[in-house]
Amino acid sequence: MSKDNNGMEQNTKIALVTGASRGIGAAVAERLAREGFTVIVNYAGSAAAAEAVVQKIEAAGGKALTAQADVADPAAVRRLFDMAEQAFGGIDVLVNNAGIMAVTNLAMTDDASFERQVSVNLKGSFNTMREAAARLRGGGRIVNFSSSVTGLLQPGYAVYAATKAAVEAMTSVLAKELRGRNITVNAIAPGPTATDLFLNGKSPELIDKLAKMAPLERLGEPCDIANAVAFLAGPDGGWINGQVLRANGGII
Repeated sequence: MSKDNNGMEQNTKIALVTGASRGIGAAVAERLAREGFTVIVNYAGSAAAAEAVVQKIEAAGGKALTAQADVADPAAVRRLFDMAEQAFGGIDVLVNNAGIMAVTNLAMTDDASFERQVSVNLKGSFNTMREAAARLRGGGRIVNFSSSVTGLLQPGYAVYAATKAAVEAMTSVLAKELRGRNITVNAIAPGPTATDLFLNGKSPELIDKLAKMAPLERLGEPCDIANAVAFLAGPDGGWINGQVLRANGGII
């Protein structure tokens, strides 16, 4: 933290949000920018959408820039961290939001679908966590993304749930391995959330059914998840470590 001309504290920390060009990732980037973080808006292929997120952040008085990298590619992830170090001296917060989901029964899941989900969801999170473990500044935060499907375990989600359960395991282990550096490692596990990706292809009847599953009887909104991330990334979340926070309205 530094102080402005009025003696007020200013957040000078850097947050990297993967998969931040839309949906939950974009909401997280915008929320962290409102908290004063300079945000690196990572994207894999949606350059225009990522730039739109940056423009929205800057219009609100925040600071952000885009950075392309496929998290499944370890060399690209290393370059992403190199860029952050060259531009800002390092990273304080990593939010591992990038992920994909394919819903098919296990017996009908082809090799390409399996490998892509493992590559992005699991190996992608591993790639960024590995860099962060070596390079995150002291006092930093790692916020991974799991999913409440690891508890719901519905048919059709076998591979996706497996990748997210693995992320939860790595979250707990890495929190212990970073002992002594004052870096917390946690995961957020959203339930059904009203993003374009989630709503696409679903009938109004199915959406209504999913909304009614939680005791709060609504779908989550991207801002609900962003609020949880901001808590873990901010000063009030400093004593939470090695945990999975199910931000799902009580669905499980």
